[in-house]
Amino acid sequence: MTHADPDAFARDTLRLLGPAPANWVPDRDGIDHNVVVVGGGHTGSTFAFALQRAGIGKVSVIDRAPDESHASIWRSLARMQQLRTPKELVGPELTHAGLSFRVWYEGRHGREAYAALDRIPRTAWADYLTWFRDFVGTTIRYSTELNRIEPEGDHFRLHLTVAGEARAETTRKIILGNGVTGGGGAFIPPVLRDLPATHLAHTSNNIDFSALRGRVVAVIGAAASAFDAAGEALEHGAKEVHLFSRRAELAATAINKVRAYPGAYDNYDSLPDDIRWHQAVRYRRSGSTAPKDSLERAIRHPNFHIHLNTNWPKPTLVHNQVVVQLGATSLPFDFVIAGTGFFVDLSRRAELAAFADKALLWSDQYTPQDDERDEDLGRHPYLGAALELQEKQAGSAPFLRNIHIYNPSAFVSFGVPVGDVPSFRRGIPAVVSRISHDLFLADLAAHKARITTPVAPDIERSFYVGSVWQDRAVAAE
Repeated sequence: MTHADPDAFARDTLRLLGPAPANWVPDRDGIDHNVVVVGGGHTGSTFAFALQRAGIGKVSVIDRAPDESHASIWRSLARMQQLRTPKELVGPELTHAGLSFRVWYEGRHGREAYAALDRIPRTAWADYLTWFRDFVGTTIRYSTELNRIEPEGDHFRLHLTVAGEARAETTRKIILGNGVTGGGGAFIPPVLRDLPATHLAHTSNNIDFSALRGRVVAVIGAAASAFDAAGEALEHGAKEVHLFSRRAELAATAINKVRAYPGAYDNYDSLPDDIRWHQAVRYRRSGSTAPKDSLERAIRHPNFHIHLNTNWPKPTLVHNQVVVQLGATSLPFDFVIAGTGFFVDLSRRAELAAFADKALLWSDQYTPQDDERDEDLGRHPYLGAALELQEKQAGSAPFLRNIHIYNPSAFVSFGVPVGDVPSFRRGIPAVVSRISHDLFLADLAAHKARITTPVAPDIERSFYVGSVWQDRAVAAE
């Protein structure tokens, strides 16, 4: 049956679940939060719900965006028309189907409309997340940016900017659910770095595509974000768009995805390091193929041109145009968009820089064979089973285990793009379980007293004394 009223179904789901457990974590003097989640997108929303259902209170989800309309990427920087992941994957609802995208969408558009979807429309996903947050009671603190994490004994002091003003708050646990740049930043190839901002943008930047009307645009890269940017520029009236790919063909070699079956997916972190590393190297060298609809969006325009097997040389700026020499051909462009991905380097994140050198990296933990060496992958953090940072040297920085990395820099350890929907079903419960475990044991004395202190019986003996055989026998004598 179709759930004609998804709101009623969601309310009934929450009714059947019963109220969320009361916060069982004892307060500590000087501690503002038990957990701070950095990033208010679908990752932060899901963590807030999961922690609530685990009975962990004093959770704060922060986002530097000024409001919901600019938060996460779905209403701002994302340019795809559909999500790139299958629509059937478990999302923020985790195990509670009544809160799922499918229920929400079918209730508004019908079962047939959902069945007809190839993948989830981006704007529908954004609308669903708003609905989800409203129903489960998640509050996002917007205009709140994390600048620096300062360890202080068994907790952290967070240096924030809140609505333009500096503020410090304390927390015991941190989850970095801060998206594709959360472990480093946007990668700009060396040949492009001398171009001024007037002529260059990365796909992660807020690009004014309307300003590209009538312009000739170069897009560097052939992954999905590059094609999405090309399509956006063409739809905004660009005169020409040229996309440059180093590959001889656009389709990447097929790589078996670990989410293809539960055995590998659920146990990926238990795989030996050499297997995890090999998978990461294969994926990185193969590259990713843009979804067919992203290609179609661009190639339907006759003024779109693909340059295969092409490495960009260093361009020059001539008469306010970016000129690149490809063999005997000189090509001038008004603007360049770098769809060149992201780098991972914890030391270049301001919030982590003070202690990034103490965190264990893959390059510290594993030495690959010569034919699989990769310095970029080696800079990824070597994470524990709950995606927590680990110490490079035992005892040097025990606070690291209280920082959980839930962004793509966890890829080598975890096997999927962490922070995307495919990571939710296994990763979020694992992190929440570890946080619960750590917070409980950290206050073990208080919990021992709570669970062992005698309490008055719920029922007095006088209530049932008339049915007790021994008491009746004594009365008969």
